[in-house]
Amino acid sequence: MFTLTLITALGCGLIAGIFYAFSSFIMKSLGKLPPAQGIKAMQRINIDVINPWFMAVFMGTAATSAAIVVITTLNWDAPNPTWHLAGALLYLLGTFGITIVFNVPLNNQLAKATPNSPDAADLWTRYLNTWTAWNTARTAAALAACTVLIMAMCGE
Repeated sequence: MFTLTLITALGCGLIAGIFYAFSSFIMKSLGKLPPAQGIKAMQRINIDVINPWFMAVFMGTAATSAAIVVITTLNWDAPNPTWHLAGALLYLLGTFGITIVFNVPLNNQLAKATPNSPDAADLWTRYLNTWTAWNTARTAAALAACTVLIMAMCGE
């Protein structure tokens, strides 16, 4: 369980760092571009993020979090079950869940946008504000999951 928790905590930390970069400066930089350029850049990012390196960490951390939930539920008498369960659920619901329910649909809307269309500037402004707010929430959840999983390991 220690190794599984360590791998999961590291994945949570890595994802938190990636998402933090987007909320702290990448989206601000894209927002300073003309809307058509910002849209094109984010459309490209949303295509390029689907790669083995990112997906292995993002999906792998969801898988190891799910494994922690199952193992913890079946072995509630193991050390720190509440910490393990809380950390895993923070990632699954707060990071993975937010991504699937909020960020991915916003990305799908943006993918359909025509960067030079008359409504592109309004779409881009709404996208920047909404996407970044949800990204910040999933960043906080991933960082919290990492922290809680580290706390769980301290008692093992």
